[in-house]
Amino acid sequence: MKRRAFITLLGGAAAAWPLVARAQQRERMRRIGVLLATNADDPDYQAWVGAFQQALAQSGWIIGRNVRVDTRWAGGKADDIRKHAAELVALTPDAILAHGATTVRPLLQVTRTVPIVFPIIGDPVAAGFIDSLARPGGNATGFMTTEYSFGGKWLELLKQIAPGVTRVAVLRDASQGSGTSWLAVIQAMAPSLGVEVKPLNLREAPEIEHAVVAFARSRMAV
Repeated sequence: MKRRAFITLLGGAAAAWPLVARAQQRERMRRIGVLLATNADDPDYQAWVGAFQQALAQSGWIIGRNVRVDTRWAGGKADDIRKHAAELVALTPDAILAHGATTVRPLLQVTRTVPIVFPIIGDPVAAGFIDSLARPGGNATGFMTTEYSFGGKWLELLKQIAPGVTRVAVLRDASQGSGTSWLAVIQAMAPSLGVEVKPLNLREAPEIEHAVVAFARSRMAV
């Protein structure tokens, strides 16, 4: 090979090295954790996971090439959820996808640095997951599933259907942030409609059945 041709070839290769290096950097393997509080054979969750993986591919994230997805199925058991949350955080992922409050809360107890994204939460503010809707703060963000102003509309509709109603019982799980938020909106609307609101804090099925029977006997309306 002539000297000039060799130098030209070497120079071209040297110019290409930064491009190759940048390409390798772009292809660096990212890691995403997924925590689901259900069983692996749940058809709905299987469909959601499939949609998530498809969206990743459409955005250029190919599993096995530039992204790795570690999925944990906790089966709805609190102990398993906490165990899998710790496992995923220990893998130091770039982000964790967590479905519902039952998975987000244990993750936030383990890490305040790994980004956590939730596709569904009733009220992340009331649950203490974020500071506010405008400025979430912290390491968690995602989507709400509820517009709480509807609670006031429910009370208005009830009053239209039964204008004589003056006492209303609200069945809720006080341990859930969404239950607190719904009640707050309903209580705020109640005075303008001349209605007294009584919250019934329930969690277990037997409690619900007892409360409904007691409600029916007390001549209140739900």
